[in-house]
Amino acid sequence: MRRLPIYFLIDISESMVGDPIEQVQDGIATIVKELKTDPYALETVWVSIIGFAGKSTVITPLQDVITFYPPKIPIGSGTSLASGLKELMHAIDKDIVKTTYDQKGDWKPIIFLFTDGIPTDNADKPIDNWNKKYRNASNLVIISIGDNTNYNLLGKLSNQVLLFNNTDTHAYKEFFKWVTASIKATSEKVNNTQREEIDLSRTDEAIIKKIDTTQTHNIPDENYVVLKAKCAQTGKLYLAKFKKSLEESGIMDMRTRIYRIQGAYKIEERTYQSLSVEKENTLKISSDELYGNPICPSCGNHYALATCACGGIHCISEDGLNTCPWCGNTGFYGRSNGDFDINRTLG
Repeated sequence: MRRLPIYFLIDISESMVGDPIEQVQDGIATIVKELKTDPYALETVWVSIIGFAGKSTVITPLQDVITFYPPKIPIGSGTSLASGLKELMHAIDKDIVKTTYDQKGDWKPIIFLFTDGIPTDNADKPIDNWNKKYRNASNLVIISIGDNTNYNLLGKLSNQVLLFNNTDTHAYKEFFKWVTASIKATSEKVNNTQREEIDLSRTDEAIIKKIDTTQTHNIPDENYVVLKAKCAQTGKLYLAKFKKSLEESGIMDMRTRIYRIQGAYKIEERTYQSLSVEKENTLKISSDELYGNPICPSCGNHYALATCACGGIHCISEDGLNTCPWCGNTGFYGRSNGDFDINRTLG
């Protein structure tokens, strides 16, 4: 039986923490659940999930939809598109059965690439390799989650670059319905017509639309600020995520950029470190631009964004003497009267 391989290549960088990664997890689970009810998909569709942050990993190896069980998707630091593409190409080389004189091989694989940020590395070589060896033998659909991705760079990989910019719960559900419908339609087409081009369903432009791939962007991602912190009680890592907001300044109708807290989230430290780049990060954000101080997700301390002189961010229960879990120093913590720079992640 000829298979129709489906790869989900997912950006699992820090800016995806919270609702975005949870919605993607739920969406993939819904896709597979729906495919299990479709006779054509049951006959042909196999699914794999690959994640990329500073490093990449195969989260779920290629398997048929019957045995597929939705995994927990991890988070890492950085956005190495180069690493993600290399992992994808390696998986294709390993997984795909090629057509020979004796047998028909698999259908062209379909790849859905989800990303919400700017690559933190140079992806020129893997992009060139993709275009030379894999582009014509695959169907790659790129989904920009939000409007701060490098459209020009993504356009070098595929003609199908789409923007998903309405990211509430309803929009996510409609988006994954569209992905499911596209997979079902393609599965039916390859079975009935032997044609291998992807059959994308019609889109609601209020939710997903084609975008101009001539635009470029630079890091860091200015839609979000993500801070890496450590619980003072348990020593466990967590991420605090802020979203960009434009506020009226009161001066000649000008608007100023600030970031409002979205939440603080536990992360699995070993997996996070294994997917993160091992290089010094000098990115900073002014404390004046950050609004809100979340509760620590590990111990419940009321202030999750205290900063030590060593630069480490951590939680405290109240003003006064506290110990930094990063460097071990004890000092007096209080509110600052002025702004200061805070270490931010690559996002």
